[in-house]
Amino acid sequence: MRKSVEGVLPVVVGLLVVVSAISATGVVAEPGVSEEAYVQAAPEKGDAYFEAQASDGSWISYKNPRDEYRSPYLGDGSTKMCVVLLNEEGEPIVGETVPNTTITIPTGDTLNWHSSAGPITVELPLTEHYDRPLDADQFGTSDLPQGDGYLDSHCYEFHGNPEDATVEYGEAEVDGEHADRLEVVGYIQHAHSAWNSDIDPIADAESYEEAGGGWTFRPDGSHGQVVVVLQLDSPETASNGSDGDASGEADADTAGATDGAANESDGNADDEANAEAGAEHEVDEQPGFGVLVTVFALSLGVLARTRR
Repeated sequence: MRKSVEGVLPVVVGLLVVVSAISATGVVAEPGVSEEAYVQAAPEKGDAYFEAQASDGSWISYKNPRDEYRSPYLGDGSTKMCVVLLNEEGEPIVGETVPNTTITIPTGDTLNWHSSAGPITVELPLTEHYDRPLDADQFGTSDLPQGDGYLDSHCYEFHGNPEDATVEYGEAEVDGEHADRLEVVGYIQHAHSAWNSDIDPIADAESYEEAGGGWTFRPDGSHGQVVVVLQLDSPETASNGSDGDASGEADADTAGATDGAANESDGNADDEANAEAGAEHEVDEQPGFGVLVTVFALSLGVLARTRR
């Protein structure tokens, strides 16, 4: 009989230790991001999708199925328009948690010859709609000519514009089933020189007006790029929204004012009674205390049955 009791005791003690820890902290592990980062290494030399890099290390490029060359070829004007989608932690994702959602970028007449321009549409998730979900390494710094060695953006490229052409794009629009969970953080536009990847997609994103909405090529600067930066909101944030937060704060302020008035009118209440009630409240609010008592009682019951 003693052996049975000895077998039960470690289990009981273990349960008490776990529940006591929960009771003492009241902390549950923070939930992870809504969608894990999509990790895809950039092509290296010898890879079918590796294209070229500058001898001075100023740029590197990868073959993109979204490339299209104007025919007849009118000049060296080259345009790149990209979308980068980030999770709550700022890591690149492909939108698997926001399916049936589309990002639309209007483009001007300069690009209407491109089969996917006017407007550009990017459908989510990228993994279901494109052979290469991510095809550019636009952000991060390492010993590579550009980026950190991991693809992070989905891009469309336009080649063959006249060297004095003007490229324009409109504000990005998000539509579809989960449009309320995608925030357009801003735009990063870089024209007339090689792309600087040593930037932060969130911190360096600008409003549409600040970014410029386009550029005009020039003979010594016939390349331009823009990245539209979007970030995923958690379901809780999306359901409440910024307006909801403001409304919640207003409600809290109103409630606080009402409670304050009520407390003032009850200012003559018995201080000793209030102190006792406060002490009882503190005991009741201890997280997991009731669970601890319950487990302890059940443990005693198990011991009692074991002794028989």
